[in-house]
Formats: sequence, C-alpha cells, structure tokens
Amino acid sequence: MATEKQIDEVRKKLKLYKNKYLRKEFNRVDESATRIMVNSFLTEVLGYAELQEIKTEYRIRSEYADYVIQVGRKKHFVVEVKSIQLDLNEKHLRQSLNYAANEGIDWILLLNGRQIELYRVNFNKPIRSTIVFNLDLLDKSDFKVAAEVVTALTKKCVEKNELDDLWRRTSALVPIMFAKSIYSEEVVKLLRNSLKRETGIYFQIDDVAKAVYEIITIPVDFGRPRLKKLK
Repeated sequence: MATEKQIDEVRKKLKLYKNKYLRKEFNRVDESATRIMVNSFLTEVLGYAELQEIKTEYRIRSEYADYVIQVGRKKHFVVEVKSIQLDLNEKHLRQSLNYAANEGIDWILLLNGRQIELYRVNFNKPIRSTIVFNLDLLDKSDFKVAAEVVTALTKKCVEKNELDDLWRRTSALVPIMFAKSIYSEEVVKLLRNSLKRETGIYFQIDDVAKAVYEIITIPVDFGRPRLKKLK
C-alpha cells in the first residue's frame, strides 16, 4: 500500500498539473496539444522517464498504440490518448483492448488530459476488460480522492506490484464476485441463524438461499413491504 507521504506528494503534483493545464483556455485544444498535457502527467505526476519508459507510437502488429509504458523489460500499460474536448468512451476502450491483448499487457490507461480511466485486461476467452476507476480532474469530488488512486499508477508503486493489490481489492467488489460471496453457504447459514434469533423460526437452508437469490437477481423496493395481491 502507498504511504501517506507518497499520496501527499502525488496530491501536490496533481494540483500543479491542474493549475497548469486544466484551465478554461485549454478546454478545446486538439489531440496533439492534449498529448503535451499527457506527457506531463506521465512524467511529472507518475514519474516515468521520457524515451526510456514512455514508448510513443508503439507498433503492435500493423497498428500503433499512442503510448506503452515499459519499466525494465515489462510492459505495464497501453495508453490511449484523446483530445481533452472528447469524453472517453467504449470505442476508445475497444481499440486499446486489441492492442493490450495482442501484446499481452495487463493494464489500459485512457487519458484525455482531464479524465483518467484505468482498466484491467482479462485474458479469458473472450478477452474482456474490467474498469478499476475513472476520474475527472475537473470534478471537485473526483479531485479530492484522485491522489489516493492515482498513486497506484506511479512508477514507484508499479515497481512494487501495488497495482496488483489495487486489482484484488477492486475485483473482490465486482458485482458478480460480491454476489458469489453473499450466496456462499457460510453466509447463508449465518443469515439462517440470524433469522432464527429474530423470529424464533428455524428455516431450511434452501429457503434462505432462495431468498438471498431473489435479493441478488430481483429489484427490491425497500420503501414498502413486498405484498402479494389478494385474489
């Protein structure tokens, strides 16, 4: 885990970056100008070395990724850059996912100068990606928490494999994984014991499991009881 000192350092760097680039006069610049912002973000905020660790126009088969971040022999990120005036979208992700899949790279960074989106590549078939976080540095609430997650992208943290820790925390809370934990036999038994204490009724484990399944799969209106209509 990153230390408070590391997070505070990144927070200061993000403020400098925001004050320098995220100004009204720059909010309509094109992609080439946005790349100047991104270069600064990758070097001054995240700490990667130009030329040595930031590979621009990196050839992957017959196409070119905007950037690949490589530390030592390991390629850590495919980085796709779009103009600051464009919101990042699914199309940009699909393009980057192809690059990452063909090169065996685990992480994708989508950047447009103000938005930061991090994805983990899942190399099962079909190859997919899972979003880890998305931030808009112009959003006040996002900016308040930005340093805590952006720190995981810094060279120092990547070298210590702290991105893997971030992924484990994130993947544990992915809805499908969280649902599996809730639906586990251990949790169902705990719920059955709780129901018995509250109601004095002993429920069969299958009945409790069915109720848990309904909560997971059927939208529940918590504002009023679920009553059946009388015939």
